Amino acid sequence: MTETFKTLFFVKSSLISLYLALTIPIPFISTDKLRIPSIIAFVLGSYLIINITSDYVETCNKKISYKTSFVSKVIGRKNWEIPWKDIRLIKSLPTSQGSKVYYFNTDKGNNFLFPQRVEDLEKLLLIVSKNTGISTNALSYISPLWTYKLLTLISGAMIIGELIAFLH
Repeated sequence: MTETFKTLFFVKSSLISLYLALTIPIPFISTDKLRIPSIIAFVLGSYLIINITSDYVETCNKKISYKTSFVSKVIGRKNWEIPWKDIRLIKSLPTSQGSKVYYFNTDKGNNFLFPQRVEDLEKLLLIVSKNTGISTNALSYISPLWTYKLLTLISGAMIIGELIAFLH
């Protein structure tokens, strides 16, 4: 049975709302000469950020796969898939912010970033543990979920403030 794990809603919403908060004012404050190019750039940027945040993970009884969009591929992200039998271990590395990122390490010595920003991470961890025999108890989201929620809230407040300023 195939399971799909999309990018965590709060990760997506925080990135999209931050983009909007930072770019919505640009078409309104640009000169008449640059208004149309700035609107085009805003629309293109919106498309890109929505597309980039649409990567997902897929599992089945034989493998785990990471699927990226066309735009993600253009900027350097790559699709990957690993048969469960090839996963040797899951290793962790600290981040500069004090959390940990995890990598699948394969029999061939390849490392693939473990997707920690997906919906229903607990279910994904169970599937990984069941199919590899490796304990996933130490794995969790890369950042606490409240950080994404707070960023979304702050970005939303910025957008509201910008709209109020524009309307007055």
